[in-house]
Amino acid sequence: MEAIVKWLGRDGMAFSAETGSGHLVNMDGAPDAGGRNLAPRPMEMMLVGAGGCTCFDVVMILKRARQEIHDCSVKLSAERANEDPKVFTKIHMSFIVIGKNLDKNKVERAIELSHDKYCSATIMLSKTAEITHSFEIIEA
Repeated sequence: MEAIVKWLGRDGMAFSAETGSGHLVNMDGAPDAGGRNLAPRPMEMMLVGAGGCTCFDVVMILKRARQEIHDCSVKLSAERANEDPKVFTKIHMSFIVIGKNLDKNKVERAIELSHDKYCSATIMLSKTAEITHSFEIIEA
């Protein structure tokens, strides 16, 4: 996997990234750090990446379990260390899974499998952060 990140100029803290799959992503710093708040912060991108990774797993696992899943979302709440390096120290993932006749045990198992075995992003982040999760099932 590869990516290229390029600083967009001397008068700010904005960056453009091109992923190995050819997609572009912009990032910017907070105004107090010289940024102009034009795009997500790099650490926000890490959190979003973890959410995307775990949601991907949960949907895939539930589909393979022949669950009639219609939607899945995860809200992530994170805390960071006060001093450098300001790593994530706590992350809570709150899932909402919508479907028809979803089996609560299968939803819980899918989330646990993602957390413990499949989601590379959250497994990496768990080296510095306590990661917890909760879920709600909504009948479609």
